Amino acid sequence: MASPLDIWFTEEILVHEEALLRYLQRCWPHRAEIHDLRQEVYVRVYEAAGKALPTQPKAFLFASARHLLADRARRARVVSIEPMGDLDTLNVLIDEVSPERRLHAHQVLHRLAAAFDRLPPRCREVMWLRRVEELPQKEVAARLGISEKTVEKQVAKGVRLLASHFYGNGQAQRASRAGGPEAEDGTGHRQQHPD
Repeated sequence: MASPLDIWFTEEILVHEEALLRYLQRCWPHRAEIHDLRQEVYVRVYEAAGKALPTQPKAFLFASARHLLADRARRARVVSIEPMGDLDTLNVLIDEVSPERRLHAHQVLHRLAAAFDRLPPRCREVMWLRRVEELPQKEVAARLGISEKTVEKQVAKGVRLLASHFYGNGQAQRASRAGGPEAEDGTGHRQQHPD
């Protein structure tokens, strides 16, 4: 006798098998891997549904497929995005994002922008070039006329301050802003940083 999860899986997920195969064929360049990818997507969906059934099974299925393809591409260290096929197909479910998720994403983006604006000017500039424009450390150093070590320290400082804004009580950020280049070293003592 089939379990309720097996019945749900058959009725809500397996009915989309043809669409899933077409999607994988459009988005993944290695045809020999398509059936293995499909099985891996099914395993991910089944295991996740065992914990909690998704409210939108079809959207969850295709989101799982997208995430799997992204994971595989990262693991293979794919440099070119050309082999991924039609990138528009990667966003086939964009209309299925709930208003609540859209609002939450907007709020998080707003908080990130506010936290980014609070970074010290040099730190903000380095973070923008390294994390947003994704320039290599060496190029950022050359563009700003600073050492690569300074770039590294400023990125670490920026990440720490952003994390403090989101997950901490903001003490590291207040200490950094109040003391300029001084900051706590994690033991309650203040250190003078040359950057």
